[in-house]
Amino acid sequence: MWTIRNILYASTGMGDETEGLKQALSLARSNQAPVRVVVVYPELPKNLETYQEAFEGFLASQAETTLQTARAALDFGESEVPVKVDVERSDGPPAIDLIRHVLRDGHDLLIKEAEPREGGKGFSSTDMTLVRKCPCPVWLARPITRSPRDIRVGVAISPESRDEEEAELAMRLLQVARSLADIGSGELDIISCSDYQFEEYLRRNTRVTVPEETILSAMQRVQTQHQASLGGLIRDSAIGGSYHLRYLRGPAGQAIPNFVEANAVNLLVMGTLARSGILGFFIGNTAENIMEKLGCSLLALKPKGFVSPVKTY
Repeated sequence: MWTIRNILYASTGMGDETEGLKQALSLARSNQAPVRVVVVYPELPKNLETYQEAFEGFLASQAETTLQTARAALDFGESEVPVKVDVERSDGPPAIDLIRHVLRDGHDLLIKEAEPREGGKGFSSTDMTLVRKCPCPVWLARPITRSPRDIRVGVAISPESRDEEEAELAMRLLQVARSLADIGSGELDIISCSDYQFEEYLRRNTRVTVPEETILSAMQRVQTQHQASLGGLIRDSAIGGSYHLRYLRGPAGQAIPNFVEANAVNLLVMGTLARSGILGFFIGNTAENIMEKLGCSLLALKPKGFVSPVKTY
């Protein structure tokens, strides 16, 4: 069971954030956790400094109004989820200031509405900075038309772990996704890609002729090993409940976003190792490729022991 005790809802005060707050409030009530809303805004130009107090008052009022709208949409009373709203000027990139709040106050989850992008897919530079550098899990929220009880959760898993760090992360991804699915519909999609890296090379290389049956046999061995590893990982995680195994063929960076869109997955849970930028739980830059094409809400987890490069003052 994934237990959350200290939620930070991050806001830049831009646009309507009702959907993000609805997801934060629903999760907070399920975990009986308080929510702190922090609205960060950039430093005002010199000729507008006299308006700073009025501007902060406007942002605070806007946040409270959005909060009331989200509560009304969920039919939540004020006493059900304690919420504190703060407005702060950012001395640098907003994402860095938000990460400093996580470091100082020990938040175990940061939720933020994903900033709009053309085409409705991928994430902004601010959102990606949070995914790369924030030490706690980051939830980037997009609108969900289903009721909270009908939300569909998917988890992207690579069972071939290179070390204990990756194996632990894979186990935790399954357990977190199971907890979230149980809050919603109870159905969980476990998504994993099997990609035989040399298949295209062997088929297109005119200098080396490899019989088709040899290629197919090699691909089958890879897939069989992949499925056996994933089955063992699921057994070891002891997640139970109802789930669907989704074995996808092809590069994960394309296959997973395609599956998510075609099957109306509302929330994808995935891991990022972030050893160099966001190296990812998949080989190379596949994690970034998935996020670039993703159009649903995202929950990104890092391995235990991850140390953020951001420093507190």
